Amino acid sequence: MTDADFLAALGTWRTALILGAGLAAGCIDAIAGGGGLLTIPALLAAGVPPEAVLGTSKLQSTFGAGLAAWRFGREPGLLDRRRLAAGACWTMAGAAAGTLVVTRLSAAALTRLIPLLLAAVAVYVWVSPRFHDEDRPPRLAPPRVFALLGLAIGFYDGFFGPGTGSFWAVGLVSLAGYGLTRATGYTKAMNFASNVISLALFLSIGTVLVVPGLTMAVGQAAGAWVGARLALRGGARLIRPLLGAMSLGVALTLVWRFWPRR
Repeated sequence: MTDADFLAALGTWRTALILGAGLAAGCIDAIAGGGGLLTIPALLAAGVPPEAVLGTSKLQSTFGAGLAAWRFGREPGLLDRRRLAAGACWTMAGAAAGTLVVTRLSAAALTRLIPLLLAAVAVYVWVSPRFHDEDRPPRLAPPRVFALLGLAIGFYDGFFGPGTGSFWAVGLVSLAGYGLTRATGYTKAMNFASNVISLALFLSIGTVLVVPGLTMAVGQAAGAWVGARLALRGGARLIRPLLGAMSLGVALTLVWRFWPRR
């Protein structure tokens, strides 16, 4: 299916499906991540070919991550622009490498490991006393944390992707000592950086359908605006349970879809 074919077959139900999925995913992503649980099945159900789903999903999620990052960035004193710029550079480098690798290799090797890591993240978020809105002394200097996480999580996001926001939030809280709302703001900015570079590479190899991607992006952007406002108002009391729940939800979804059944 091409963009022209999709546009001709768009119709009311496809439009409602991808707009609604984008709206819900954008709101969830802005708070805790995991919106791909909604957008990827919705794109498949709307008729986007499997080989174009990842690239098309990156197109719509780029808008949501960008708007959420901008909204968090407007809060006085919440985010440091120098750290944002440096972290974005490391993240884009990692994402570029990951996207180039995934176009040549299968991501199947990660499908057994990642659910276990995400389940561990969920448990850690729920039981650790570190997940609140107060900053703590960092375990590593923040510039080193952004370099380490940017390369590692950026690569993972470009290569595979599910749970990226959870890994960023946990890493920034645990290593950089950030409060959860501040960590969430940086997470959205880093998600935007990795999405931009991955999208550019997917566009270069022609695995993006622009029409469904931009249609879903309208809902994604609206949801991201709402979600960011809710996260800033609710703080750790809202973000913490959703982050744990979405981490576990992504883990269970990956187990259901990819683990072999006897």
